[in-house]
Amino acid sequence: MFEVIPGLRARPSVRACALLCLSLGAISSARAQPADAKPAQTVTVAARIPLSAAATAADVVVIDGARLRASLATSLADLLRSEAGLQLSRNGGPGQSTALFVRGVGASGTLVLIDGVRVGSATLGSAEPSALGLAEIERIEVLRGPASSLYGADAVGGVVLITTLRGRGPAQWNAQAAVGGYGSSEASVAVSGAGGALDYALSASREASDGLTAVRAGDAFGNYNPDKDGYTRRTLQARLGWTPLHGHRLGLLLREGQHDARYDSAEYLPPDYSADASPDFKSRLTTRVLGADYQGRWSPQWALTAKLARGVDDSRSGGNVVDRIETVRQQAGLQVEWTPLAGQQLVLAWDRLLELARADFFAAPPQRSNTGWALAYAGEFALLAVQADLRRDSNSVYGSQTTGRLGLSAAVAAGWRLRALVGETFRAPSFNDLYYPGYGVAGIQPERGRSAEVGLAWQDGVHKVSATAWRNHVADMIAYESDANLCPNAVDYSNGCARNVGRARLSGLSLVGQTRWQAVGLHAGYDYLEAHDGVTGAWLPRRARHQLSGRADWQVGDWTLGTASLFTSQRRDSGGVPLRGRGTVDLSVAWRFQPGWQLQAKLLNAGGVDIEPLRDYQALGRQLWLGLRSSGQLL
Repeated sequence: MFEVIPGLRARPSVRACALLCLSLGAISSARAQPADAKPAQTVTVAARIPLSAAATAADVVVIDGARLRASLATSLADLLRSEAGLQLSRNGGPGQSTALFVRGVGASGTLVLIDGVRVGSATLGSAEPSALGLAEIERIEVLRGPASSLYGADAVGGVVLITTLRGRGPAQWNAQAAVGGYGSSEASVAVSGAGGALDYALSASREASDGLTAVRAGDAFGNYNPDKDGYTRRTLQARLGWTPLHGHRLGLLLREGQHDARYDSAEYLPPDYSADASPDFKSRLTTRVLGADYQGRWSPQWALTAKLARGVDDSRSGGNVVDRIETVRQQAGLQVEWTPLAGQQLVLAWDRLLELARADFFAAPPQRSNTGWALAYAGEFALLAVQADLRRDSNSVYGSQTTGRLGLSAAVAAGWRLRALVGETFRAPSFNDLYYPGYGVAGIQPERGRSAEVGLAWQDGVHKVSATAWRNHVADMIAYESDANLCPNAVDYSNGCARNVGRARLSGLSLVGQTRWQAVGLHAGYDYLEAHDGVTGAWLPRRARHQLSGRADWQVGDWTLGTASLFTSQRRDSGGVPLRGRGTVDLSVAWRFQPGWQLQAKLLNAGGVDIEPLRDYQALGRQLWLGLRSSGQLL
């Protein structure tokens, strides 16, 4: 299944220095919880093993099933923006191509995992969140901050770990269906359960929207086409498990998704090569994941996890001329956990990744292999928790990289906790950076980052406030070099090339708080960002300095009223073109008319705000949704 690809050797990375920053302040935030809810919550993404929130030095946001079902978001990207403080760059409305920015780091610096399997395009170097639906998701963990020392390449801004549905307990079903404005609809059904040694979760979903034309009339680049740019997304998934002995489970994951979308663009075809925006541009992204895993607890002190997976991202897009790009990833991993004493855990992990890309513009399919070894320690003492990670990655194309991370979390007073974290990161060059004809350069080196953060949190039952200040310096950024004389062979790169020329200085402050008072739950989050080019000092495009989100719910008997709001300050698109700030308010009402059955209505963008997500693009206006949700046990 795996083969070794001979590669180039490169100098090892240099150990990082630590930077510390101070955090102050807090604000309010919330999600409905029962009054006796316990504050402790387990997270996995921060250490590759389950840790209590108190033992975690990293900044982690957990979106559990209750928050998923209560959210007014209609897409994964919108959910992450409102719940985890991420920023978006999207070519129009829902279903259009989307990039996630975690702490100002671009999409290629955010690692996305589905049940531990890396997903995305190796040519672009990023995942496409518009291709992922919400129906099959059970839980999401978002680690905001450095994580290359745990997961290897691309975990610069953070990691998004998506956990899909898994069968537990008696057989049960849940289903939902809804219709909305702009010709929108969604439907899903899932069956799950466990009996004897077997557990299972089967799900299917479909979402669609007619949308509106993504590009405004009179755009600067002549891409306007009055046709509607809608989308259709379908997913099928099966997650099966067999537990022949207590503490030992064999799992199987099969997933297929298909995302069809229309978009506005232009072609430049012979004989005159003039811009032609009239074709009906379409894209189809098909994703497939086949994975198997073993999880075994051999004793109270020892546990072993093993994984094998194969993932495919098959993209076809264009108008009269259709381009096809396919990424194939084969992955394997072993992880040994040792708990010599209560609160003391040591993890040794080995990962193997083989990537291959097929595209019309590659003369031969490029491929590369990566082997990573990671050692992680997590220890809890009386008032102090320690996390330390060290990882070595050896790549067949760009050589070896060594990254490390150190974090501390301390109880400083009743209900108060102070944490600090420093770490190194790197982003691997994409296949486009390395091999795209007339642009890619085979000698491109990975981007390297050094990050530090300090956080302060207080929690008393359902009341919680926290503040995190952070700083991230990224060097050797891969960017377009317009001067052909600085490219390896000016004749081959007459229009420029990819080159390690950039630096970025990113820093910010995140404030989060939540509370619940009787039947009313409140939540608010604020993110402040400074994102500058480290060479010129210019502001990085498509990043907002301020983002504020809030939500509230009021439960009265069988009725639940909700509202969610989001404000993003002014941004600048490429070339310095200003994009005005925007604020939206969503409203919802739900009625549980009998056990297991609920009617819901929601009004998105209730104020009908005209949203310009990117220069000359537009998003949906006011949109009304009506839906029915049901669940219960199978007879």
